Amino acid sequence: MRVLIVDDEAPARERLRRLLLAFPDVEVIAQARDGEEALAAIATHAPDALFLDVQMPGPDGLDVAASLPEPAPAVVFVTAHDHYALQAFEAAALDYLLKPVEPERLARAVQRLRDRVGAPRPPLRPARLLVPDRGRTHVLAVAELLWLEAADNYVVLHTADRAPLLRRTLSGLLDDLGEGFVRTQRGAAVALAHVLELEPLGKGDARVRLRGGQVAPCSRQFREALLAGLAARR
Repeated sequence: MRVLIVDDEAPARERLRRLLLAFPDVEVIAQARDGEEALAAIATHAPDALFLDVQMPGPDGLDVAASLPEPAPAVVFVTAHDHYALQAFEAAALDYLLKPVEPERLARAVQRLRDRVGAPRPPLRPARLLVPDRGRTHVLAVAELLWLEAADNYVVLHTADRAPLLRRTLSGLLDDLGEGFVRTQRGAAVALAHVLELEPLGKGDARVRLRGGQVAPCSRQFREALLAGLAARR
């Protein structure tokens, strides 16, 4: 079982790593110091499980849990504070460990992970995206997204009132977001929930009118897939 440890305190990461050495079927494949590093490590290593601190600078553990791609790793929150327990289990956490972690309690959490990792996991789509911007990290709800536009190695995230850039490929982001978004051009996709009208332009091309007055392009080769996606939402 391949796990990722996420904690902003190096001594806490090292102590947990040493405790996990007692389990021969558990491999610590990477460590991360904050939410941004955690999401990058998840994309790189695809761990089976996270041991995830709640309180961290920037995106916290709850933000990370809400932004996990599919298939989502199992999550065990590790924190010094018990008042996050309700939020943790609302975020579909498998377990909740209090610092300092006791070996016996960790053993029960590892057994739960064994049971979970061995069973099929239901799809989990991210509810929020973490968008770094000049040293800050904005948390953007997926429900706010109207349409997506490729821009070199970035994706423009069009909402009703802003259009931040996320360093991702459009294809990779669409894989994470799932069937609620449909590509309308090679470099564009729309949120089906926000489509109001498809306006023909001739030769099979069209304009997609969205809530808030925004418009996205739709080329002929993607029009059928868009119509099928809209019909499936009835």
